[in-house]
Amino acid sequence: MSLSAKIMDEMKNAMRTKDTIALEALRAIKSELLLAATASGSKEELAEADEIKILQKLVKMRKDSAGIFTEQNRPDLAEPELAQIAVIEKFLPVQLSEAEVETIVAKIIAETGASGIASMGKVMGLASAQIGGQAEGKTISTIVKKLLV
Repeated sequence: MSLSAKIMDEMKNAMRTKDTIALEALRAIKSELLLAATASGSKEELAEADEIKILQKLVKMRKDSAGIFTEQNRPDLAEPELAQIAVIEKFLPVQLSEAEVETIVAKIIAETGASGIASMGKVMGLASAQIGGQAEGKTISTIVKKLLV
Protein backbone atom coordinates (compact mmCIF):
# COMPACT_ATOMS: atom_id res chain seq x y z
CA MET A 1 0.00 0.00 0.00
CA SER A 2 1.46 3.35 -1.00
CA LEU A 3 1.93 6.20 1.42
CA SER A 4 -0.82 8.21 -0.27
CA ALA A 5 -3.29 5.38 0.21
CA LYS A 6 -2.30 5.02 3.88
CA ILE A 7 -2.75 8.78 4.37
CA MET A 8 -6.23 8.66 2.80
CA ASP A 9 -7.26 5.77 5.07
CA GLU A 10 -5.99 7.61 8.14
CA MET A 11 -7.78 10.79 7.01
CA LYS A 12 -11.05 8.90 6.78
CA ASN A 13 -10.52 7.49 10.28
CA ALA A 14 -9.65 10.95 11.63
CA MET A 15 -12.81 12.39 10.08
CA ARG A 16 -14.92 9.63 11.60
CA THR A 17 -13.43 10.17 15.06
CA LYS A 18 -13.43 13.97 14.67
CA ASP A 19 -9.71 14.12 15.49
CA THR A 20 -8.93 17.63 14.21
CA ILE A 21 -5.22 17.59 15.07
CA ALA A 22 -4.59 14.30 13.25
CA LEU A 23 -6.69 15.49 10.33
CA GLU A 24 -4.69 18.71 10.08
CA ALA A 25 -1.39 16.79 10.10
CA LEU A 26 -2.62 14.29 7.52
CA ARG A 27 -3.86 17.05 5.23
CA ALA A 28 -0.44 18.71 5.47
CA ILE A 29 1.23 15.44 4.46
CA LYS A 30 -1.18 14.94 1.57
CA SER A 31 -0.62 18.52 0.40
CA GLU A 32 3.19 18.21 0.48
CA LEU A 33 3.09 14.88 -1.36
CA LEU A 34 0.81 16.33 -4.02
CA LEU A 35 3.02 19.39 -4.44
CA ALA A 36 6.12 17.23 -4.78
CA ALA A 37 4.45 14.92 -7.29
CA THR A 38 3.23 17.77 -9.48
CA ALA A 39 6.46 19.76 -9.17
CA SER A 40 8.42 17.09 -11.00
CA GLY A 41 5.89 17.18 -13.83
CA SER A 42 5.71 13.43 -14.09
CA LYS A 43 2.71 11.21 -13.57
CA GLU A 44 4.75 8.63 -11.68
CA GLU A 45 4.51 8.19 -7.94
CA LEU A 46 7.21 9.59 -5.69
CA ALA A 47 10.02 7.30 -4.64
CA GLU A 48 9.87 6.08 -1.05
CA ALA A 49 13.06 8.00 -0.21
CA ASP A 50 11.44 11.23 -1.42
CA GLU A 51 8.33 10.55 0.66
CA ILE A 52 10.48 10.00 3.75
CA LYS A 53 12.33 13.27 3.13
CA ILE A 54 9.01 15.11 2.91
CA LEU A 55 7.79 13.55 6.16
CA GLN A 56 11.06 14.42 7.89
CA LYS A 57 10.75 18.00 6.66
CA LEU A 58 7.23 18.26 8.09
CA VAL A 59 8.38 16.86 11.44
CA LYS A 60 11.33 19.26 11.56
CA MET A 61 9.08 22.25 10.80
CA ARG A 62 6.74 21.29 13.63
CA LYS A 63 9.61 20.69 16.07
CA ASP A 64 11.01 24.13 15.27
CA SER A 65 7.59 25.72 15.74
CA ALA A 66 6.98 23.88 19.01
CA GLY A 67 10.42 24.97 20.25
CA ILE A 68 9.69 28.60 19.46
CA PHE A 69 6.26 28.43 21.11
CA THR A 70 7.71 26.79 24.21
CA GLU A 71 10.50 29.36 24.34
CA GLN A 72 7.90 32.14 24.23
CA ASN A 73 5.90 30.47 27.00
CA ARG A 74 2.97 29.51 24.72
CA PRO A 75 2.20 25.88 25.59
CA ASP A 76 -1.29 26.30 24.11
CA LEU A 77 0.32 26.64 20.66
CA ALA A 78 3.13 24.11 21.24
CA GLU A 79 0.85 21.21 22.20
CA PRO A 80 -0.93 20.88 18.81
CA GLU A 81 2.44 20.97 17.03
CA LEU A 82 3.77 18.16 19.22
CA ALA A 83 0.58 16.15 18.67
CA GLN A 84 0.96 16.55 14.90
CA ILE A 85 4.57 15.34 15.14
CA ALA A 86 3.31 12.11 16.71
CA VAL A 87 0.83 11.63 13.85
CA ILE A 88 3.45 12.25 11.14
CA GLU A 89 6.08 10.04 12.79
CA LYS A 90 3.74 7.03 12.47
CA PHE A 91 4.58 7.03 8.75
CA LEU A 92 8.37 7.31 9.20
CA PRO A 93 10.66 4.31 9.53
CA VAL A 94 11.90 3.47 13.03
CA GLN A 95 14.57 5.98 14.01
CA LEU A 96 18.03 4.78 15.01
CA SER A 97 19.43 5.66 18.42
CA GLU A 98 22.47 7.92 18.67
CA ALA A 99 24.62 4.92 19.66
CA GLU A 100 23.55 3.04 16.52
CA VAL A 101 24.25 6.07 14.32
CA GLU A 102 27.63 6.51 16.00
CA THR A 103 28.51 2.86 15.26
CA ILE A 104 27.60 3.26 11.57
CA VAL A 105 29.52 6.55 11.25
CA ALA A 106 32.59 5.06 13.00
CA LYS A 107 32.51 2.15 10.55
CA ILE A 108 32.31 4.55 7.58
CA ILE A 109 35.23 6.59 8.94
CA ALA A 110 37.29 3.43 9.40
CA GLU A 111 36.49 2.19 5.88
CA THR A 112 37.31 5.48 4.18
CA GLY A 113 40.28 6.36 6.36
CA ALA A 114 38.83 9.84 6.89
CA SER A 115 40.51 12.09 9.41
CA GLY A 116 40.02 15.70 10.33
CA ILE A 117 37.13 18.02 9.74
CA ALA A 118 38.11 18.40 6.06
CA SER A 119 36.72 14.89 5.43
CA MET A 120 33.34 15.74 6.92
CA GLY A 121 31.57 16.22 3.57
CA LYS A 122 32.64 12.83 2.26
CA VAL A 123 31.66 11.05 5.49
CA MET A 124 28.33 12.92 5.71
CA GLY A 125 27.45 11.94 2.14
CA LEU A 126 28.15 8.27 2.75
CA ALA A 127 26.44 8.27 6.15
CA SER A 128 23.34 10.03 4.83
CA ALA A 129 23.09 7.56 1.97
CA GLN A 130 23.49 4.55 4.24
CA ILE A 131 21.28 5.70 7.11
CA GLY A 132 18.62 7.19 4.86
CA GLY A 133 15.51 8.28 6.71
CA GLN A 134 16.38 6.50 9.92
CA ALA A 135 18.04 9.50 11.59
CA GLU A 136 17.91 13.28 11.32
CA GLY A 137 20.67 15.02 9.41
CA LYS A 138 21.46 17.15 12.44
CA THR A 139 22.11 14.05 14.56
CA ILE A 140 24.34 12.54 11.88
CA SER A 141 26.25 15.81 11.51
CA THR A 142 26.84 16.15 15.25
CA ILE A 143 28.17 12.60 15.51
CA VAL A 144 30.40 12.99 12.44
CA LYS A 145 31.91 16.19 13.89
CA LYS A 146 32.49 14.49 17.23
CA LEU A 147 34.25 11.51 15.68
CA LEU A 148 36.36 13.48 13.18
CA VAL A 149 37.77 16.04 15.60
